[in-house]
Amino acid sequence: HLLCHWFSSFCLRRCVAVTSSSVQLRLLLLRETASKTMFIESFRVSSPNVEYTEDCIHATYDYQTTDLVHEKVDGNYRWCVMPKTVQYEFKTSTKIPKLGVMLVGWGGNNGSTLTAGLISNKEGISWVTKDGVQQANYFGSLTQASTCRIGSFSGEEVYAPFKSLLPMVNPNDIVIGGWDINNMNLADAMSRAKVLDIDLQKQVRPYMEGLVPLPGIYDPDFIAANQGGRANNIVKGSKKQQVDKIIADIRQFKDRTQVDKVIVLWTANTERYSDVIIGLNDTKENLLKSLEREEKEISPSTMYAIACIRERVPFINGSPQNTFVPGIIDYAIAENCLIGGDDFKSGQTKLKSVLVDFLVGAGIKPTSIVSYNHLGNNDGMNLSAPQTFRSKEISKSNVVDDMVASNPVLYEPGEHPDHVVVIKYVSYVGDSKRAMDEYTSEIFMGGRNTLAIHNTCEDSLLAAPIILDLVLLAELTTRIQIRNTENKEKLHSFHPVAALLSYLTKAPLVPPATPVVNALSKQRAMLENILRACIGLAPENNMLLEYK
Repeated sequence: HLLCHWFSSFCLRRCVAVTSSSVQLRLLLLRETASKTMFIESFRVSSPNVEYTEDCIHATYDYQTTDLVHEKVDGNYRWCVMPKTVQYEFKTSTKIPKLGVMLVGWGGNNGSTLTAGLISNKEGISWVTKDGVQQANYFGSLTQASTCRIGSFSGEEVYAPFKSLLPMVNPNDIVIGGWDINNMNLADAMSRAKVLDIDLQKQVRPYMEGLVPLPGIYDPDFIAANQGGRANNIVKGSKKQQVDKIIADIRQFKDRTQVDKVIVLWTANTERYSDVIIGLNDTKENLLKSLEREEKEISPSTMYAIACIRERVPFINGSPQNTFVPGIIDYAIAENCLIGGDDFKSGQTKLKSVLVDFLVGAGIKPTSIVSYNHLGNNDGMNLSAPQTFRSKEISKSNVVDDMVASNPVLYEPGEHPDHVVVIKYVSYVGDSKRAMDEYTSEIFMGGRNTLAIHNTCEDSLLAAPIILDLVLLAELTTRIQIRNTENKEKLHSFHPVAALLSYLTKAPLVPPATPVVNALSKQRAMLENILRACIGLAPENNMLLEYK
């Protein structure tokens, strides 16, 4: 740094033009400074607060937070902030199960792409593209392709894979299956999707030709009419009989594959919103009675959720509809069965949850957010119907709410940016979705700032790793127990409404009376810091006081 500073000053004082060699010197010095990091594949925590046993990790953790009191002092009211420490105990089972994943909509673009990706990674497949040879990878996966800071060593920052924080299922070991309303085998479904390079398709086709989806639940009232032509693989019978068939499918899949756990995830068509009606789906009891009565307002996705809760199988909703009506949430809590959702956060909305957080946090006031998309896959075709588009519009529009509410310096009570979302179906672009956003903000002294962004999203290639993360983290969550040591309560699982999965969803499902957080950085920090707490590590606060 000193040499760089001296050299720049020398040039400026003598009006010497900065040559290419001086630029190279500066870049070399910067690169040397930036490269002071280490990467480790795994680690073990040595602390009196952490104990490793043959099958568990026990950790005690001091959770530091604050309480506020509005008190009267000398006749005047003031806010008093009181730091406090609460001790928690975590117990994480280190026995990694053989995991089965069942996808609803297995034969769609997401399902076929994920299946091909799992096979490619497991078999170590490489293929030729116009840019050269490509190796299989899990890029885009938080658990498999990201890192976290663990500490420092001899002045160097030390990073480790995210998946090394706690023992996780190896995605190569996942057994996959599922349902689809179309009977096409997974190899042909992959070809129909037109997502993967043709050389890769040829290599994985032999592995996928024998994979055929189970019949799925189909109700044309809940999705676009243009999906009727694909519906040739349908569960018959009453709604209750259809739920019973899904339960039987889960049991048979588990027996046939000899997996220890099953997780079910909805990656099928977006449904229209269900009407929430008192006496029909507002409580567990009313919902189950409505199923017996063949009430029309129970959607297929809600029926899958009922089947999973009855079997104590975690269920994740990757689409924007309100699958988790109040009766489902009530049922999941009563049975302590994990549910999570809603709607994969992959492209435009993920960027929005970063950008609006940055703008509001920087004291800049977004006043207009206009988001336009067009895509040509089957998801886009289904969303061309107004009733299904409305579900997507809701999940995309609410993403900025908590960030806006966090800054009353910028926004008056009830004030909100103009926020418009448009989605159009353009067959030609296929799975390569185009997203165009315009953010207009108020800045200093009445000024205006506009950001215009064009984002080409390979829809299924972005969604597939998110599906993977959702099932891996959901499975891990079921192995973690927690208790507040001060309350002398017993160890228990996390709340069945899995807020830990918020980072991966557009419209995070959270327990009743829990704040909804949409800012991406906060969601990731929550997830990472809770996993750190499970091994007795302090949250990553980026203070770096040891260097100050």
